[in-house]
Amino acid sequence: VQNARVMTEFERHHQSEMVNAEMESGIVLAGGEEAVSDAATLNAVVAALEKDEDDDEDEGGDKKKQNRELSVEIMGEHVEYVKRRCIELDYPLMEEYDFRHDTINASLDMDLKPIAKVRPYQEKSLAKMFGNGRARSGVIVLPCGAGKSLVGVTAACTVKKPCLCLCTSSVSVEQWRHQFALWSTLPKEHIGRFTAGAKGNMLCPITVTTYSMISHSGKRAPETMKLLEELKTREWGLILLDEVHVVPANVFRRVLGVVKAHCKLGLTATLLREDHKIGDINFLIGPKLYEANWIDLQRAGYLATVQCAEVWCPMTAEFYREYLTQSASKRKLLYAMNPNKFRMCQYLVRFHEARGDKVIIFSDNIFALRLYATKLKRPFIYGPTSQTERIRILYQFQNNPELGTILLSKVGDTSIDIPEANVLIQVSSHYGSRRQEAQRLGRILRPKPRAGQNFNAYFYSLVSSDTQEMYYSSKRQQFLVDQGYAFKVITHLDGMDSVPDLEYTTREEQLELLQQVLIADDSEANERIEDLDADELGVDKAYPVGSSLAAAAAARRRVVSNTMGNLSGVADGSTYAEFDRAIPGMPSTDELLGRRVIRHSLFRKRFGK
Repeated sequence: VQNARVMTEFERHHQSEMVNAEMESGIVLAGGEEAVSDAATLNAVVAALEKDEDDDEDEGGDKKKQNRELSVEIMGEHVEYVKRRCIELDYPLMEEYDFRHDTINASLDMDLKPIAKVRPYQEKSLAKMFGNGRARSGVIVLPCGAGKSLVGVTAACTVKKPCLCLCTSSVSVEQWRHQFALWSTLPKEHIGRFTAGAKGNMLCPITVTTYSMISHSGKRAPETMKLLEELKTREWGLILLDEVHVVPANVFRRVLGVVKAHCKLGLTATLLREDHKIGDINFLIGPKLYEANWIDLQRAGYLATVQCAEVWCPMTAEFYREYLTQSASKRKLLYAMNPNKFRMCQYLVRFHEARGDKVIIFSDNIFALRLYATKLKRPFIYGPTSQTERIRILYQFQNNPELGTILLSKVGDTSIDIPEANVLIQVSSHYGSRRQEAQRLGRILRPKPRAGQNFNAYFYSLVSSDTQEMYYSSKRQQFLVDQGYAFKVITHLDGMDSVPDLEYTTREEQLELLQQVLIADDSEANERIEDLDADELGVDKAYPVGSSLAAAAAARRRVVSNTMGNLSGVADGSTYAEFDRAIPGMPSTDELLGRRVIRHSLFRKRFGK
């Protein structure tokens, strides 16, 4: 309005000067629009401002000027920049959704079922979101097992508008869909799932999908593209972001720019990131609305009482000798495959299975995961495991008393609900990640029957002594220590020495394991496929160049296995390696086994003494 008034005065002044010039000369000057001097323009601006002040004084007298309400629309891809800039200027934007007066989006006939009992801390967290009668965007932080799903379902039932729920994996999509059907009165056929392989009506008033399904920018099937465009053009009342700490990742943060939602609610147990991007949550989602303390909920009986222990596993002499001379990646594999660590893990599994406990073994190292599962004869889940197989293993683990132990890679860190588990053994981890330590502890935090004040859940972190793993272990525990947990150090397991049939007891078995570790390809130790629905997009694997998924696909293509079966098509399961005596530090088979071979005199010149 101010600019409009200035331009009007300018035009009048310019017009009068033009008329005067025409009257004096009788001609119209060319380029008359540029004929006004800077002084004349400044005078016009000053006159307009003085006139505007006079008008305000005439209308309001001594009263203060009334506040003006300004409405602007920001392009979706620039919202993040505007919000970040406002925070930098100390004028943070507050997102609120007046859902009760929203007459454009149709309301849903949904409410909580009578069986849903909202706990006091859940009620308090929701009061922070709906305190002024509007839905405020932000993040609610609750421990694993404290009922984040019920908080999300309750928020959706309160808003009663179309809701989009984003998860990290296809397994968690099924679990969230089950939670909506369990706690809300909305029929299950009105709860859609937009994932690869899903059938029926995918886009419903309540739709559950994964971050990858929306953020993936590669080629897709035509039907998938059509559904995705419909999802992006819809106007959602509420968007639920499960495990919201993953949103600052570059591959996922663009999801918020393409989905149109009035209110955003993030849910997580660990508002932590080791790359220092967690602060981006403030302008991507909103401020932290509520955070519950883990120990307080444990004392109130809402969480299991957990005994945390760090078990020190001494390295064998042969393993430690190689640990001191090998590369960083090989050292990580060596302390993960420590024979004494495996023996302690095997002893703990037998001890707790005999008590009727349900045990989860976590290993980030895939080489160790496979070997532990093979030796213990237990099923394992990692990236390439299909969704059907995962659901089958988890169902058997929860309902079959004969299956007391399963093994998980880092795909089990988040969004997998295993309420029956009460023992967790960690043999390999992702360096010093505090978030991962807390998320894994959360797998056994579901409340369980108590026997007095005794512990009813156990968390063991197996650490190879005198290695870099001890430094990472102390760093990983910082978040849990801040929450009030204490780690007990165990240097010896009573009764383990009397168990006769543990694996890798003899020196020959340990040296054979060492040889397998030394000839193992470093790529076998890493998780090659992320469990973020990347391989379940229902499309071809043509990833765009430069994307993170393209890098993962390229990494998979670069993997060269050194198994005889892959290289020659024979002897499946056999492994070979080429030894070069000129390479320092690479022992021969005879040296590994400590054998002294006496060669015939005809061959001494060729093979040396």
